Amino acid sequence: MSSFYELGLSPKVTEAVLNMGFEEATPIQEKTIPIALAGKDLIGQAHTGTGKTAAFGIPMVEKLSGELEQLQGLVITPTRELAVQVAEELNKIGQAKGIRTLPVYGGQDIVRQIRALKKKPHIIVGTPGRLMDHMRRKTIRLDDIKIVVLDEADEMLNMGFVEDIEFILGETPQERQTLLFSATLAKQIQDLAQRFMRSPEFVGIKAKGVTVPSIDQSYIEVQEKQKFEVLSTLLDIQSPELAIVFGRTKRRVDELSEALNKRGYSAEGIHGDLTQSKRESVLRQFKEGTIEVLVATDVAARGLDISGVTHVYNFDIPQDPESYVHRIGRTGRAGEKGEAITLVTPREINHLRLIERITKHKINRMPVPTIRDAIAGQQRATVEKLMRIVEEEGYKQYQGLAKDLLAETDSITLLAAALKLLTKEPDRTPVQLTEERPLRSKKASASNKNARNKRALPGTKKRFTGVRGKN
Repeated sequence: MSSFYELGLSPKVTEAVLNMGFEEATPIQEKTIPIALAGKDLIGQAHTGTGKTAAFGIPMVEKLSGELEQLQGLVITPTRELAVQVAEELNKIGQAKGIRTLPVYGGQDIVRQIRALKKKPHIIVGTPGRLMDHMRRKTIRLDDIKIVVLDEADEMLNMGFVEDIEFILGETPQERQTLLFSATLAKQIQDLAQRFMRSPEFVGIKAKGVTVPSIDQSYIEVQEKQKFEVLSTLLDIQSPELAIVFGRTKRRVDELSEALNKRGYSAEGIHGDLTQSKRESVLRQFKEGTIEVLVATDVAARGLDISGVTHVYNFDIPQDPESYVHRIGRTGRAGEKGEAITLVTPREINHLRLIERITKHKINRMPVPTIRDAIAGQQRATVEKLMRIVEEEGYKQYQGLAKDLLAETDSITLLAAALKLLTKEPDRTPVQLTEERPLRSKKASASNKNARNKRALPGTKKRFTGVRGKN
């Protein structure tokens, strides 16, 4: 793989990419970025989780001007969740260069969006229906668009947005550059490319399976409000030497690390808001074993190379398969065994199936653990600690004291008392976590395709479709 220094990027964009924790380009980025930088149209066949957002985001930011206060780039996505996710990444890539990105989607107050549009973002990431609402109101004009990206084009066509996309593309300048990304290349995709793209180059990336056979992967289906009790029980049962718990947001990481400390676990959190010195301090303590549990967001965990991590817990299921592979890869290093457990709410099961499909790996279901399991786990851990001391002969200075105690109490009673004293009994101190909304699965999104309405822009004869308020 190439480093980003080898791709001919400007210093500001390279700096932004490296600050995001990326060091080497993924295969789709390595192939796509030079073609896009050359101004050519492109069709990328790639699944979610291959790094395709940066594959189109990096050249897009590179080619646009932060000095021009006008809309220059457009990304069309099938769902509001993807629009928000893509916009966040583009804002990070464009930060050093001053390129601002705004997501627009149905379900959010349109007046608030109009207010944000008046600040003249350089890039808009939007869903088809809401984009056309703004076009009808003339709050979005596409006259100066230089680059258009169709992200997850197959999903948009499956959801019935083909006429919407045709209309939007028809309103952009003919000399624009068009980048299309799709997991499949169905006939509709090819027809769309033939009509709206100029001699596009093709880049195909096959999804790779998870090459981490030393990691046991499993999931537990659990309601959102029961997740923390399940995590606490797992920690009591498994007594990990070093564990990383992944949360979806900074707020989640802060609340989780605080709650774990209340329960008696030694935990610290890392996320993007920490200073570099604080981050380094936390990681040093974790490597030294002073902290047993590290709670982290995906971004904060990029580039972590810590040996000895025995367990990874996905408190929140990751956004995409690439993040899943990255997370579980923190354990099972250097041939050591590792364990990865993902907590999944019932509404997120389809998202788990997507991860299985893309990574080509079956994730086994685990039953919800009980308090009885936790007590048994802690007792087992105590016995293991005692036997380790026996094996290491680290008890000899206590032999005299032991003989004195045995003169007064029988050995079974004395050993039972020692086991009770050493065993950490499950702590159920009440904690309160802010509930996170479950990830919306693509299957659920696609089911809306029968709910389409016909709408038209004033002054046009063209009819087109959209899912009102759902995109």
